[in-house]
Amino acid sequence: MEFSSKLLERAVNEMSQLPGIGKRTALRLVLHLLGQPESQSLELADALKTLRSEINFCKKCHNISDHAICEICSNPHRTEEIICVVEDIRDVMAIENTSSFRGLYHVLGGKISPMDGIGPNDLNIESLVEKVKAGNVKELIFALGSTMEGDTTNFYIYRQIQDYDVVTSTIARGISVGNELEYTDEITLGRSIINRIPFVASLKS
Repeated sequence: MEFSSKLLERAVNEMSQLPGIGKRTALRLVLHLLGQPESQSLELADALKTLRSEINFCKKCHNISDHAICEICSNPHRTEEIICVVEDIRDVMAIENTSSFRGLYHVLGGKISPMDGIGPNDLNIESLVEKVKAGNVKELIFALGSTMEGDTTNFYIYRQIQDYDVVTSTIARGISVGNELEYTDEITLGRSIINRIPFVASLKS
């Protein structure tokens, strides 16, 4: 792709690094921004710059937050005895949209995947185990996607905390095997949280 401007080429190259954005789509987006009032592009640039420099990750659950502790963890109306274990921030948003869960979350930051070089130490698993050891958690809900990596991660965590007095459950399999939570409709996801099953039972299915 030939460019008449090095500035345009740089903008397109940077835009095309985003997931699902090829060079042609990036070019269309950049030209769209150029066709808008300058203030709109500057607002976008400022929003991205501020996001990168000021965003926090919750010290308790690792969710994305404007503060050291996220709004969910600091909400006195949420129960601290039930923790929903999810892969990433998008899953928190998906479950929150169902309005079916009033506990807290723990964001792992991924799934165990030896093929991708991701092991237990690369995820936020140790801090989850420490929560269980503290004795305040009564139930862990495994809400990772129904994939081989998700099941492997669930089982690894289960082995780490099985000697402690905590109930382990997993979301009901109304969600298709292999699907990610963020693509599941809110009604199905909400029901899968409400109708969760003991984790041990899921190992036998």
